[in-house]
Amino acid sequence: MTEPFKLAPAGKDYLWGGEKLKTEYNKKIDLTPLAETWECSAHPDGPSVAVSGPFVQKTLAEIIEKHPEYLGTRVNKEKGFPLLVKLIDARKDLSVQVHPSDEYAEKFENGQNGKTEMWYVLNAEPDACLICGFEHDVSKEILQDAIKSGELLKHLKKIKVNKGDVFFIPSGTVHAIGAGITVAEIQESSNLTYRVYDYDRVDKNGNKRELHFDKACEVLDMKAGKDIAQAPKSLKFGRGYSMEVLCRCKYFETERMNIKRTVKIETDETSFNILLCTEGFARVQAQYQDKEIFMKKGDCVFVPADTGTVYISGDSVFLKIRV
Repeated sequence: MTEPFKLAPAGKDYLWGGEKLKTEYNKKIDLTPLAETWECSAHPDGPSVAVSGPFVQKTLAEIIEKHPEYLGTRVNKEKGFPLLVKLIDARKDLSVQVHPSDEYAEKFENGQNGKTEMWYVLNAEPDACLICGFEHDVSKEILQDAIKSGELLKHLKKIKVNKGDVFFIPSGTVHAIGAGITVAEIQESSNLTYRVYDYDRVDKNGNKRELHFDKACEVLDMKAGKDIAQAPKSLKFGRGYSMEVLCRCKYFETERMNIKRTVKIETDETSFNILLCTEGFARVQAQYQDKEIFMKKGDCVFVPADTGTVYISGDSVFLKIRV
């Protein structure tokens, strides 16, 4: 019988990152700053690695290559693992950026995936904001002039955020996570980012980071931004737990599970599940398996599609992600 396994993440030291992933999420990664951890990733730019179960020290990509049935029947196995789940700590503002669609990336980025994503706000300092969409319709010329004059921000829609907020960011949407925000990001398995503006910052070597203005303008939705906030939808309540749908799109479905006792989840061979613990402590155990996986805030477990019944016990909050 297949069993779930815990993953250890890859880390990224982008210049806007902080220390919260180390101090609050117990990430033992020797990078300063620690901007992102790629918790569940088969992407070559940052693969996660199994640290429990029968595949210890194997990357998720290696495991899936050997056991494509773990993905489930809904996944196109020829394209590999479809999702990437991150924790992101923005001590400073991220660049203003956009991601391409699947169609654009397929044609112009050597067959890569595009990037549609969602953010679940884990924490936010008072008055912290993110950027998503334009305040009004714009053009390439308007954006070019605004960047030259340092006035781009006046064209961008700023949204104040609080812990627990959920935002859906389709490809083509201009966006940026603001300083003082920590999020869990669920996205297509892609590392394609076109930077529009980066506040003229320099990296540790004194160099400005590359911008991709022309490419960005080819994929940007230049219409006034729509409301991207997602209102959670109640799904199920039971003794000692509740489950809510946070976001559902063609690429992924994310639920929040508030657990006080024990909750049972079922895999049905159509999709794997990713369990990301965002608060508290828990134990995860597949039915008919003796081994328990102990999880704390920030830990991530992969549940193969053919696992069957899985029990989660403990006072905790989880994101459950599937395709």
